[in-house]
Amino acid sequence: MTKIDKTKLTSVSVEDRKKLNFSAGDTVRVWSKVLDEKGKTRLQAFEGIVLARKHGTEIGSTFTVRRVASGVGVERIFPLYSPMVDKIEITKKSRARKSKLYYVRTKAVKDVRRKLRSVTSMVDDEVEVKKEE
Repeated sequence: MTKIDKTKLTSVSVEDRKKLNFSAGDTVRVWSKVLDEKGKTRLQAFEGIVLARKHGTEIGSTFTVRRVASGVGVERIFPLYSPMVDKIEITKKSRARKSKLYYVRTKAVKDVRRKLRSVTSMVDDEVEVKKEE
């Protein structure tokens, strides 16, 4: 029986991905391969905060990245060893006290609501000033 080298089965360097030292709270830029309409592949960057990293360094490990695009929170889950992920760049390291930062979702919603409340109150004040004149 012949021995199969597991690093040769995928185009991903498993050892390099294992050495990536990022955790929850870090900002990463993930370059993923995307098929366009003509059948060609291109690279698309997705930069955001890592909310969670699951299953350690085993073959099925994943990590969740969240970013805000056009005022809407977008999350994507990437497999760590997927050949569709071209490269992972760590742009900013930060220290988080928790390993899963799911509370960021509700915190962002609260911040947006607070900003909306302040915007509406400013508009109401301007209307009252105009009525007094």
